[in-house]
Amino acid sequence: MIIIVPFLSMLIGNILKMFNLSFCSVSGALHKLYIPFRTLTSHLRICRYSWTTHKHSLILQEVYMFKKCAFILGVLAGLMLLVSAQSAEAAQKAAVKKVDPKTCYECHDVVQGLHQSGKHKGVNCISCHGGLDEHLKDSSKRPEVFTSWDACGACHKEQHGSFLEVSKHRPARDEKSQLTNRAPNPFWDKLMAPHGFTKEHALTRSHGFMLLDQVIVDRAAGGRFQPKNGWMYVNEKPGKLWDSIVDTHPESSDHKPFMRQTAAAVNPVCFQCKTQDHILDWAYLGDPNVGAPFSRKSNPTAMIQTKKLQHGLNCYTCHDPHAAKPRIVRDALIQALTRPEADTLWHKDPNRTKIEVIDMGMRGYTRKIAILEKYDATLQCGQCHVEYNCNPGTDAKTGEKVTFDDERTNHFPFKDVLQLYDHYVNQIAFIDFKNAFSGAPLWKAQHPEAETHYNSKHAKAGVSCDGCHTPKMINKKTGKKYTSHFAVTPREHIKESCLSGGCHTGWTEKDAIYSIDSVKAYTKGKMRKAEFWLSQLIDKIVEGKDKGLSEDVIKQAQQQQLKAHILWEYWVAENSDGFHNPELARESLTKSVDESQLGIKIINDAIAEMKKAQAAAK
Repeated sequence: MIIIVPFLSMLIGNILKMFNLSFCSVSGALHKLYIPFRTLTSHLRICRYSWTTHKHSLILQEVYMFKKCAFILGVLAGLMLLVSAQSAEAAQKAAVKKVDPKTCYECHDVVQGLHQSGKHKGVNCISCHGGLDEHLKDSSKRPEVFTSWDACGACHKEQHGSFLEVSKHRPARDEKSQLTNRAPNPFWDKLMAPHGFTKEHALTRSHGFMLLDQVIVDRAAGGRFQPKNGWMYVNEKPGKLWDSIVDTHPESSDHKPFMRQTAAAVNPVCFQCKTQDHILDWAYLGDPNVGAPFSRKSNPTAMIQTKKLQHGLNCYTCHDPHAAKPRIVRDALIQALTRPEADTLWHKDPNRTKIEVIDMGMRGYTRKIAILEKYDATLQCGQCHVEYNCNPGTDAKTGEKVTFDDERTNHFPFKDVLQLYDHYVNQIAFIDFKNAFSGAPLWKAQHPEAETHYNSKHAKAGVSCDGCHTPKMINKKTGKKYTSHFAVTPREHIKESCLSGGCHTGWTEKDAIYSIDSVKAYTKGKMRKAEFWLSQLIDKIVEGKDKGLSEDVIKQAQQQQLKAHILWEYWVAENSDGFHNPELARESLTKSVDESQLGIKIINDAIAEMKKAQAAAK
């Protein structure tokens, strides 16, 4: 036995060396193997009490040697399993041969320019693409594009790991219309009826859930897509969409409500913010007339059923995979930054980040990206955290329907709240829906954080979105500094955001949180006042109709409702309760109250004139 032990130890060392393994890398497996042997030898130790005293020492020695030998044999068994697994993995990798990028450049000259200009020039095409051998033999066979976060995470481990973190500072499916939230009822449903957002309008969750949460929300696909594991899904980690959902009506692709009090309001343009899995299958602005597999006119339920949409917020939405440079891919933002009017907040910024728009289309239709001269979180986050129109509506001038054939159904103003009435009503003449009670033409806001941040005190101080929401962090194990991709409220990492870089020196964490909460509380108070007066205006318009006021008077009051509505609802959609720009929030919300009160005055004055005329007629 004494001879066997060193022999086995030497053998283990040679195996580790041969396969470039360390004991640390297999310790977990060895620990699992050790447990049953420890249990067995513990039973053997108990047997010693049945032996006579003169044999006691010999028994203990034998038991000890058996235990040690058994454990070493277990180590060998574990190593053989690990070696076998590693050999299989190595064989699989060896089967995927690297390609010569020059071969790809022969057709993909645009990719060549990007690939050779950036940090990824040493990264082979096989890192992001599959099926290249077949593609090189027959170009009609499209290569696979790895859209998963894992593709980038193979190298960018800290960023990948942080992106998959889950924020649990508030519940999933936390409706904004709850009394404690941003747009409490009864005003929310009254002011927004009959819009689909009255079915469910929840607060945000982590980026990894963007697509999942959109597909299962009650306003999206009529309730047909449900979590496989019921409410257990809220504790699942971010992953592929179809690993988490089930289609309760797979027999059809009907885009309609299947459950009570739901809506089928999601559309193909909505997906542009939630995922870019289909980036190669979508033409610029979702043009429906160029032959791309998906367009603005596609059936959104059918798009989901293809299972091509799987991941929320892909890495390559903000990072060019060929050049490893910052970029934007959201077509409507690129259109806004290049339109001839040059009227966006970006155009008016003397320090704006320069962009280079590149046509990536090689499939018979235009696809555009824009490479940024430097990282600019306001533009990159502004691909989604922005006000935009993504649905059909009505022409504000002609009253005709605006369908998905019209580019206005995929449109970014990229302006602040005080400019939006003029932009939508006078510049592009677009209205979303009509209020169910007053009949006023109204507008539905999206999530305009980027425009709100523009010209704020933080923006003027050089603080961008990433400074507060994805700050620099240090890996406690390696000491490596990296940009966190766990996009969350700064309350979750006050030290790394509010209290870093010389900001707010002298503050404690409690001081910072107190400041945040104070701004938000003040703004929410103004929101409640704006909602009250909008509700009063709706009631007054209804009263005016009942009393038979002229159509011209009603239309004047309805326009006042639209103005007041834009100035209020912008802040319901914006996810900071005004913290991103408290001065703009106050200006907008108090002006909303003024506009509502003016609308009420228009109706009251007209009713008074009517009564005066009626009295004179008597």
